[in-house]
Amino acid sequence: MADYKRLYDQASQLAKIGAWECDLKHEELTWTDAVYDLFELPRGSTLHRASTVEMYFDESRRQMQRLRAEALRTAGSFVLDANIRTSGNKSRWMRLSAQAVYCHGRATRIFGAKQDITHEKALWDGLKQLAERDCLTGLANRRVFEMRCNDLIRRDIGEMAIAALVLIDLDHFKAINDRFGHLAGDECLRQFAARLNRIFNDAVAICRLGGDEFAILLHAPLGRAQLSEIIERSRLDLCAPVAWSSTQIDIGASIGVAILKRAPFQGAEQALAEADSALYLAKHTGRNTVRVFNGSIEGLRFPKALEGLPGYTYPDHGGHH
Repeated sequence: MADYKRLYDQASQLAKIGAWECDLKHEELTWTDAVYDLFELPRGSTLHRASTVEMYFDESRRQMQRLRAEALRTAGSFVLDANIRTSGNKSRWMRLSAQAVYCHGRATRIFGAKQDITHEKALWDGLKQLAERDCLTGLANRRVFEMRCNDLIRRDIGEMAIAALVLIDLDHFKAINDRFGHLAGDECLRQFAARLNRIFNDAVAICRLGGDEFAILLHAPLGRAQLSEIIERSRLDLCAPVAWSSTQIDIGASIGVAILKRAPFQGAEQALAEADSALYLAKHTGRNTVRVFNGSIEGLRFPKALEGLPGYTYPDHGGHH
């Protein structure tokens, strides 16, 4: 038996996994050494369930309490990846498994295992970041953006809300690369992405579709005129010169906007096609301007308050596509 215990203890330490049990009559906890180590508590110290539960981060604590109550009600089991804060104020992830035990028709105890998966979680988060993010700008990639767009159209658009898909294309970006070099071009993209995050900090999603093309998904109860004003004001901020080495690089942006509709159902491909049509018109009516799609493409009537601002261009309102 001593050899088996030694082998078990060695394997538990290697896997960073320990066993636990709670006697439900008195809420008494029993932990093995590996669980004490996970929470950074002295081995063998007195345990109080209320204080250990407080070491869970809020969302993990809510999930654990809900799953625990269900397991006790049904004599069931559960597995949960939970985020905890140790007594040493470190954030860790643990895989909590639990099984309720019934005796004479009622739950008498619950037991299971707790394993430190902090390193595993970091690896998976890193892989997820690579799969979902653009490596140059840190923005979401096209695949993630299309998923969010479809989700919004299917579930989230209320009858009184207007959601907009905004496509942005940097004007004459190839000329920037040719004149200043690709490192300067990359810096323009990074700074432009940072401006998008700052200006549209309440957006549903911001994405780099590829090259010098970006997309934004807005969800707000805005009227068309208010939306038009916001987009135009944002264009002026987005197109401030970019500092590079000892020079300032002038940039411009053409913007196409599509209003998302739920009925009849409009998928991400259709929404992107409509915004792209608006973007095409913006680029072919002088660039550095905004166009919106609403069955046909119309030039926006921008508020007079915007006229005279630096960088303001008077759009051609006669074009339809």
